[in-house]
Amino acid sequence: MMKNNSINIRKPKLDDGYGIYQLVLNSPPLDVNSLYSYLLICAHFDNTSVVAEFDKKIVGYVSAYIKPHQKDVLFIWQVAVDASMQGKGLAMQLLQDIIEREKLKTIRFLETTITPSNNASMSLFNKLATQYDANLKESEFLTSDLFGDTDHEEELLIRIGPLRKLKID
Repeated sequence: MMKNNSINIRKPKLDDGYGIYQLVLNSPPLDVNSLYSYLLICAHFDNTSVVAEFDKKIVGYVSAYIKPHQKDVLFIWQVAVDASMQGKGLAMQLLQDIIEREKLKTIRFLETTITPSNNASMSLFNKLATQYDANLKESEFLTSDLFGDTDHEEELLIRIGPLRKLKID
C-alpha cells in the first residue's frame, strides 16, 4: 500500500476535469467519455468521486455515484491510475477514500462493470471484497450486442456486499 505524503487524495474540483480526461485517454482499455462528462462528474458527483494529484498532475481517479433507485448501492463507474503509479496500491486507496466518507456510511453494496478480459480490475475488486469481508457476485449485464457494431466487449456486473468494517492488514 502506498504511503506517500506527496500524493494528495481529495474530492475532484471543476478544474480537474481536463486532467481526468487526459488520464483516462492514456489509460486503455478504459472507454474515454467526453471532456464535458468529466467536468460534470467534478461538478455533480464530487461527493462520490475522488482524484489523486501528484506534482500538480492528476495521477488517479475514481468516478462513482449512488444508484438513484437503490440508495444503499454505490456504482463505481471508472477507475484510472497513471502508468507511473500503478502497482503501488493507489487504486485501492482511492476506492477506500470514497467508501469511508462519512456521507456514504449508508452504502452497503458496491457495483461496477468489468469486461472479462480486464484481469487487473477483477483483481482489484476481488481484493476490495476481501478487505471489506464482503461477497462478490458476477453476473451478465451489458452484452456485447448492446454496443452495436463497435466490437465492444461485454461488461459483467460485479456486486460486492454487504460491506462490513474495513479489515486493516
